[in-house]
Amino acid sequence: MESIGFIQWCLDNLNYWTITLLMAIESSVVPLPSELVVPPAAYKAAAGELNIYLVVFFSTLGALLGSLGNYFLATVIGRPIVYRFANSRFGHMLLIDEEAIKKTEAFFAKHGSISIFTGRLIPGVRHLISIPAGLSRMNLSKFIFYTTLGAGIWNVILAAIGYYLESIVPYDELMTKVDEYSGHISTAFIVLGVFVFGLILYKTIIKSR
Repeated sequence: MESIGFIQWCLDNLNYWTITLLMAIESSVVPLPSELVVPPAAYKAAAGELNIYLVVFFSTLGALLGSLGNYFLATVIGRPIVYRFANSRFGHMLLIDEEAIKKTEAFFAKHGSISIFTGRLIPGVRHLISIPAGLSRMNLSKFIFYTTLGAGIWNVILAAIGYYLESIVPYDELMTKVDEYSGHISTAFIVLGVFVFGLILYKTIIKSR
């Protein structure tokens, strides 16, 4: 309960350091949606309390730090302990189970390195995609590049939403609108990802023939 209170305090006192910390938590195994952090911070930036460019920078830095934590942890402890954790009571408290890990590993195995980029744009995969990267000992520089790129794009989108909404909705209605906007955007990214993968698969089949 104390940890929940601390996270709530950080959300109530958003600055560049709490943004970085919260986004690092968001990219770990803790289920903290980035939609709770970046749009309110961007909303504050639009009101003149923060700088919008620094909001994007520190939110992306936090996402990278949290992802690196997952990556190195998975590298050190290995697959058996990862799955044991996923099946534990604590893992379930964090909304993680064996099926979620298997789903993320399958996504990584299917799409390779680019899945680190695309995975950052897909709900349910975003905060776990660094685990199979660590388990497979993916090249670290590639991991950092794709994580930063994917997280950066997603944070720019969330920041743009929060910044735009400052002029049209009061703060207490912000999250309702953010949920609506981010839901549509996530769906669009999933559809785009399926289309791109289908196109690559089609070209591969044609080339093999």
